[in-house]
Amino acid sequence: MRKLGLMALVLFGVSVQAQGPNLEKDYKAIESKVIDWRREIHQNPELGNREFKTAEKIAKHLESLGIEVQTGVAHTGVVGLLKGDLPGKVVALRADIDALPVTERNDLPFKSTVTTEFMGEEVGVMHACGHDTHTAILMGVAEVMSKNKDKIKGTVKFIFQPAEEGPPPGEEGGALLMVKEGVMDNPKVDAIFGLHINSQTPVGVIKYKSGGTMAAAQEFTINVKGKQSHGSQPWSGVDPILISAKIIDGLQSIISRETDLTNEAAVITVGKIRSGVRFNIIPESAEMIGTIRTLDYDMKDKLNKRMVEMVSDIAKAYGGEATCVIKDATDITYNNPELVEQMLPTIKRVAGEANVQTQKAVTGAEDFSYFQREAPGFFFFLGGMTPGNTESYPHHTPDFLIDDSDLLLGVRALTEMSIDYLNSDLTPRLDIKPKG
Repeated sequence: MRKLGLMALVLFGVSVQAQGPNLEKDYKAIESKVIDWRREIHQNPELGNREFKTAEKIAKHLESLGIEVQTGVAHTGVVGLLKGDLPGKVVALRADIDALPVTERNDLPFKSTVTTEFMGEEVGVMHACGHDTHTAILMGVAEVMSKNKDKIKGTVKFIFQPAEEGPPPGEEGGALLMVKEGVMDNPKVDAIFGLHINSQTPVGVIKYKSGGTMAAAQEFTINVKGKQSHGSQPWSGVDPILISAKIIDGLQSIISRETDLTNEAAVITVGKIRSGVRFNIIPESAEMIGTIRTLDYDMKDKLNKRMVEMVSDIAKAYGGEATCVIKDATDITYNNPELVEQMLPTIKRVAGEANVQTQKAVTGAEDFSYFQREAPGFFFFLGGMTPGNTESYPHHTPDFLIDDSDLLLGVRALTEMSIDYLNSDLTPRLDIKPKG
């Protein structure tokens, strides 16, 4: 009986969502605004935990809409609270607002020429990952929803998050700090939605994956201790560079021979190695740092355990010592399967069924994952490539380019997902540590 009841609720939810709210007039009224906001933010980018002007722009906009505003959250974050005319659940919508230390290389009329200091160096600053579009889209959602409080059964929390790309060294920041400061409480969030523009997905297309969507990112540091000797007499010492090479080779065998890659993808990458001072000296030590990417909690635990074991054992086999320290950077961006199933009819209605496509998991990482540990979440990708374009540039590069002609699709999707979710009686359960 319980299963039949759930099916009835799902069918009822789908039938309601199939109609949808009539907000076309409001969407059209803000279309040019969203594009203008995006371009202004793009031209004036700010790095993580330093998004002062961006935060001020967002706060002023929300206040002008009569939305309750809190500033200074996780340093520079802004949170808006909009209460509908009827009581109900709480849905959160998140946009990240920070830029990257990248010098823009294109001829756009709104190209960034901003420079600043980052880690002691003068760098260009650029929205090289599309966070400017996310911010503008959520500002648009806030405006549309503020004009339609009568259609909102519950509360909408607008989260404008700083430092998604990571806070400056020595500082806290990002989603983790927002959660720590209670952004998912008071009122407690029942579900959260977010999106990410994609420069290699055509405009008008939405892509998603249920379950593990973006990888957990971890940073590891391996310290190898050998015995220094003359380069002409390696037998009188223990070579930490040789040991490091064997460790790198061994780490890759964890992926290629011990990991079930038919389940989910996994990556171990050594990004930096430092050792030695001179061509004819075998040094005493070596240090390696790198990243681990996993999309399944069991795989993550197994990889971590095997890395620590293997690093130590390989070093011992060659007469040295080594330690491996692993630190979490972001968690798995995990799309709650029940929530995805519940919201798919809405997305298909908004974008058109043919334009809603499943995709494979992404080994990039997103700290939206920390919000998903507090409430069921759904994170999807919005097309930002001109259809038919034969050349698109990846995120985090100087040539990164976004076609912003249909940012309105992002506004429609987040708005109608929120309204449909709040009007539904279904509330997916939260699995704090989901399995792949």
